[in-house]
Parts: sequence; C-alpha cells; structure tokens
Amino acid sequence: MTADAVRAYHDRLLADPALAADSQAALDRGQEARGLVYAGRPVCRVLRPRFLTPHQYRFLHDRVRDLLPALRVVQDRALADPAFRRHLRLRDWEDDLLAVDPGYPDPAPTSRFDAFVGHGADLRFTEYNAEAPAGAGYADSLARLFHALPAFQEFGRDFQVWPVISRSGVLHALTDSYRRWRGHGSDPPRVAILDRRDDPAFAELVLFYDYFRTMGAEARTADPRDLEYRDGKLYAGDFHATLVYRRVPVDDLVATAGPDGPLIRAARDRAACVVNSFRSVLLNKKAAVAVLSDERTADLFTPKQRAVIADHVPWTRVVEGRKTLFAGREVELVPFVLANKDRLVLRPNGGHGAEGTVTGWTVDQPAWEAAVRAALAEPFVVQERVDLPAEPYPAFEGGALVVRDRLVETGPFVGFGSFMHGCLTRVADSAPVNVAAGGSVVPTFVAEPR
Repeated sequence: MTADAVRAYHDRLLADPALAADSQAALDRGQEARGLVYAGRPVCRVLRPRFLTPHQYRFLHDRVRDLLPALRVVQDRALADPAFRRHLRLRDWEDDLLAVDPGYPDPAPTSRFDAFVGHGADLRFTEYNAEAPAGAGYADSLARLFHALPAFQEFGRDFQVWPVISRSGVLHALTDSYRRWRGHGSDPPRVAILDRRDDPAFAELVLFYDYFRTMGAEARTADPRDLEYRDGKLYAGDFHATLVYRRVPVDDLVATAGPDGPLIRAARDRAACVVNSFRSVLLNKKAAVAVLSDERTADLFTPKQRAVIADHVPWTRVVEGRKTLFAGREVELVPFVLANKDRLVLRPNGGHGAEGTVTGWTVDQPAWEAAVRAALAEPFVVQERVDLPAEPYPAFEGGALVVRDRLVETGPFVGFGSFMHGCLTRVADSAPVNVAAGGSVVPTFVAEPR
C-alpha cells in the first residue's frame, strides 16, 4: 500500500505540471516564512513526504518498544557498576558528571534511534541518540506545511493521512521531568533552549521557542556562552532559567565553559532542571550498541531481548585487540577488520552525526588501514555494513520535475526510554543520510486508501 500511495502522489505531480510548480513555490515560500533552514538553506528540497502504512508504523513502534528494555539494562548496570561502565569507554570528566543527580528518574527523557527500514521485517537500528536529539521541530513544522501544499491536498482525495507528530513528546519529556525535579506542580518552568547560535541547526531552536510559547511556556533561546550562575540562580542574559532544554552536546559544553561551567554547577546545586541529563552520555556512546551485540555481554539480556537484538541490531564491536565472534565463528578482531573493509564502517564512540565516520567500501586499503590505526588509539566502534533502503522522491532539478531514488533514514523518537513518540525521516542522494551532508528532512505521514 505504501507503493500505491507513492505512485498516486507522483502521478498527480507528473500529470499536472502547474500543480507541481505551484506546490514547489508554496514549499519554498513556506520554508522561508517559517525559518525552516539549516545553515541558511531550506531544510527540505524534495516535494513528497514520507508515507507509512498503519501496519508499518505499528511494526516500527513495536520493535522500538521491544528493544528499549535491553538499553535500559545497559544503562542501569553502567550507572551502578564502575567496572561494567568501562565497556562504554567514557572519558574521565564524563564519568565524573554521572554524579550529578538530574532530579528525575530517566537520564534521557527524550531520545532518538537512527534506523533503516527495508522491506518486510528488515529493520536495523544503527545508533541511539540519547544526549541531544534533533529534528522534531523541523519535522512537525514541515508536516503542517506539506499538509497545505496543492499536491498534498489533491492526494487527500484518495488517501487518508495522519501526520506523525514529535514535538509534543519533547514538551512532555521536559515538563514531566521538571515536575519531578521540582517536587510539585506549581511554579511553571522558565525554559532556556540551549545551543550555540553558530550551530547550523539553531533555526530549529527558534521553532521550539515559538511552539513552547504557543503552549503557554515562558521560553528563550540561549547560547551556552551567555550563561551565568550567580546567587543560586541560572541566567541566560537577564532571563532566569529554571528548566534547560539542552541541545548542546556535553562535550561542546565542556569545551566552551570547562567541566565546572555555569550549567553544570546549576544542575549540581539543583538550581535548574537540565534535560537531557549529563547521565545521558552513557547510552549516547556508540559502544552501548556494541554492548547489545557482543557475546561477552549477552547474558545481561532475556531470551526475548537477545532475539530482538539479533534481528535488528547490526554486529558492532569496540575496536581493540581481542577475539570475538562474527557470524558464529571466532575471529581476531583487528585482522578481521583490516581484511573486510567493504563490509564494515568505523564510528567514533562519541561523535555527532556522521562526523569522523569512515565507510570501508568508499576508501582504498591504505586509507582504511590508517583509519583502523586511529580507531585503536581513540575509542571507536566497528559496525557491519547496513544496506540503505531507497525510495523515489520528486524534486525540481534544472527547472524540471525529476523523480528518482533517494536513500531514506528513519529516526523514531523515544519518550522516557520507554516508547516511540514520533519519527524523523531524512532522505539524501548518497550516504551519509543527514542534513549536514546535503540531505533533506521530510515529514512522516501514516496513509491508507479512502
């Protein structure tokens, strides 16, 4: 049924050039008016949203639900056991920050998987963004914009559609965490939405500012360099913040203000509620995915959890000198990695997005060997290559509407480490499938024939 929806949408665009041109013009105007930009360019450059059937959405929702308890096991064990925590390869200052009690139960009330959905049950979760997941503001604003496009309205004659909304889950995570931190329901939060103003995605923080304001929350966007902690209160300029929506990664925060900067001191003194907490670095490490798939830690998980991991988590290991299992046979890890570049990818343990990632099939052998040597010197993981699914998407190129296959990444948002509360879709002409590399965010809709 997804193919039917895609075909119906494309047929309307291709059969009516004026409809396509009007829709593109409305998309361009709408993105400019709403500030839907990344590094100054439109965040979406294709003319179709992502369609999922109700069955596909339920399948994704259920697999997320089934995998999350295994991650919870890793998180809880790592918090309780310093020896086990070494599996995650934290830096010393990150380990020290675990002592900062966030004042609410879950270290990462809002998080996001990166995943790839193929045909049938082919679903692979490649990483877990537990620290400062982005994209919900872009996706929801684009959903409202696409819903008003002429092509989408015509498509609605034959298909029922429901947007997959994510921002409300982020707001719930923030306000519930604040209520638990505060200990009572009075005294509404004053929200600082925190990231560097020179970050290319800072425009999304403005979208959240507008959304929080429409929901009745007092809010400001803020740069970590503007923060001050004085007289027991956290300030962003003259704004007294009691709740911080932290979009700046903790390593950037520490690089800017040091390991005892204003935000960290305010969190330690319970002067401000910080979401996500600094403890979110645990599951944000790529090594957390390695713990899921490593035979050395398999006894942490129930048989059901091991089955879900086997079905949906690619083989992943921390790069180090050791023996391990690959496809059921024992191998020496480093020689195996060196000899199998075309089926492997190297990822920095603490990197953001695709930064520092080396895909073996795109480099020659000397470059791969150099990357493996670097991975032995700094914490890296090696992961089995995942086939990237593709779908046809229309876009104007050189003044003409062109429909061609683009790679598709799926990012289900997670609330309180327990359930899926939305979905980010990104499409790109080539890997990596992210906006920084030139890809597009597209809104996700559940669709079925009328």
